[in-house]
Amino acid sequence: MKIDLNADLGEGSGSDRALLQLVSSANIACGFHAGDAETMLQSVRWAKAFGVAIGAHPSFPDRENFGRTAMQLPPETVYAQVIYQIGALKSLAESEGERLAHVKPHGMLYNQAAADATLADAIARAVKAVDPQLILVGLAGSESIRAAAHHGLRTREEVFADRGYLSSGALVPRSQPGAMIEEEDRAIQQTLTMVKAGKVESISGEWVAVTAQTVCLHGDGAHALLFAQRLRERFAAEQIVVTSA
Repeated sequence: MKIDLNADLGEGSGSDRALLQLVSSANIACGFHAGDAETMLQSVRWAKAFGVAIGAHPSFPDRENFGRTAMQLPPETVYAQVIYQIGALKSLAESEGERLAHVKPHGMLYNQAAADATLADAIARAVKAVDPQLILVGLAGSESIRAAAHHGLRTREEVFADRGYLSSGALVPRSQPGAMIEEEDRAIQQTLTMVKAGKVESISGEWVAVTAQTVCLHGDGAHALLFAQRLRERFAAEQIVVTSA
């Protein structure tokens, strides 16, 4: 059994370089919610050094609230903004002799696209326009995955180690109780259940089917590195190989 392990980079965390030694894929902020040209290039160089797959992490234009503000933008605006962000990181990666492997939307753009077919379609079209070989990462079972498949893109269905789930399969909004799982043991057990059994227990007690192809680690948490190390140890014990391939 194998699993991809991804983390968001270039968002101001001081642990990016260390975290890159524990994951197989990196989602690099493209300037709209965090980061800039210099942090993007540094992230690319670190990812290259540690053999980690490089991905773009586009967002709504919302640096003030870290990309977590809900927005209702015209689909063509989102289409242009996503192309702009992916294109910037793609150029930086290629300048270092690397290639962009995937795209994972950030924050509210990710969450809204999971439920909004029109928004999901705009993102998928943008990814395809830049490079139809790119993998689109989206919430398992979401509109994002369906839109990507409709446009002939490869997909990677994502689950979250430290996030609570609703019975619909959506993530519990950060503004609500149960959004974050603070206990490391519980988060590790939830992750193993999703990867090995293809299901997750929602905050209301129902079991929800999920396809776990990549696991997101939040690199900005207080104990992110320790948690990543513990998760890698459990994967090894369960003979689960961490790889982006």
